[in-house]
Amino acid sequence: MMVGDPIADMLTRIRNALARSADEVAIPSSRMKVEIARILAEEGYIESYAVEEGRPFPVLRLRLKYKREGTRLRRPAIQGLRRVSTSSRRVYVGADEIPSTRGGLGIAVLSTSHGVMTGRQARKLGIGGELLYEVW
Repeated sequence: MMVGDPIADMLTRIRNALARSADEVAIPSSRMKVEIARILAEEGYIESYAVEEGRPFPVLRLRLKYKREGTRLRRPAIQGLRRVSTSSRRVYVGADEIPSTRGGLGIAVLSTSHGVMTGRQARKLGIGGELLYEVW
């Protein structure tokens, strides 16, 4: 299947899996998607991720994280995902223009010359880049 924006497709698959309370989601793998999964795991938005080599392409499996509320209700750790920079509208920000997502309760993820990182890390290093997405 041909996808125009692979990152938007990944975020949509995660949103759909969360909407149906799935424990994990499978996504066609790429280096960029693995880096995005690494950041989500480091920041505590997903439990874990793994790349499974397979045919015709490798698959990235994300184990989603939920918080228990009461006996039956499970609340997802990811409350929202928003793609900022798209294939038709690239959004670049300088180190001093990196947005604070939801008043500091979420994270912005950037693609920089030093790799994919959170807005907090990019601000600390004093570098800007392409604002990929926000998660809260």
